[in-house]
Amino acid sequence: MESRDHTWNVGPAGYPAPVPDRPLPDGPIHPGSGRGFNWRKLFAPLGVAALLAVKFAAKLKALLLLLPKIKVFSTSATMLVSIAAYSLIWGWKFAVGFVVLLFVHEMGHVIQLRREGIEASAPMFIPFLGAVVWAKSLGDNAAAEARVGLAGPILGSLGAAALIPIANATGNDLFTALAFTGFFLNLFNLLPVVPLDGGRAMAALSPWMWFVGFAGLVALVFVFPNPIILLIVLFGAMESWRRWKGRNSPEAKEYYRVSPRDRLLVAAVYMALVALLTFGMAETHIERDFGDV
Repeated sequence: MESRDHTWNVGPAGYPAPVPDRPLPDGPIHPGSGRGFNWRKLFAPLGVAALLAVKFAAKLKALLLLLPKIKVFSTSATMLVSIAAYSLIWGWKFAVGFVVLLFVHEMGHVIQLRREGIEASAPMFIPFLGAVVWAKSLGDNAAAEARVGLAGPILGSLGAAALIPIANATGNDLFTALAFTGFFLNLFNLLPVVPLDGGRAMAALSPWMWFVGFAGLVALVFVFPNPIILLIVLFGAMESWRRWKGRNSPEAKEYYRVSPRDRLLVAAVYMALVALLTFGMAETHIERDFGDV
């Protein structure tokens, strides 16, 4: 009887499977084929995307630090650029309303920063990334940081709610859709992870919640792949790591020392915002009819 030599590997269920001398044809994996699942093909694109996102985040951070020094990038100019960019997706009417809602949200932060005695810039808009406000600090302690963080969703929620009577008076679903979008954006910002507003609130409640929020964001990257969420994850990871390294310093311990009264107030406002924004989204949600597409 003619004998043939084979090289063996471990096949399905622990049984040896011969490795043929010729390349395996493309096709589905099946028992006994000797073909394993190619994890490299699955994770390689994610690794490349993460590397590109890190490089982009570094360049974006440098740009953000430079923008306040360039006077041409005023609030009105960046608003117009953002409106033009969003118009390409939603049309100019919705784009105008969307940017105004972002402006109202950011002005909540500006007003509270100045109430805390901190000089703050006017909002600057970055297309597809939202808007930012520059300040030297967020307050003297975690309670002040929480107040600054929650001020944005509070004013932003009021701005979105103000669109409901306009929608009822005009019968125009555009205002209802904008109200829903405003509620959603403010609710998303309450996720308990820095640099989002919810992470600022958690500074006064339980900084350990940052890890819960961070895990939730990482899950969103896989469930709803989105470059914006990926950037938030990267910024959140860097900020969380920075705070974690300095958590045991005397300055950090003093910063996170919050009175029970302030802690209770922050918790009450945070939970009330989450409940009201969820209710607002439910009340302004419009079912879309795509017909027989």
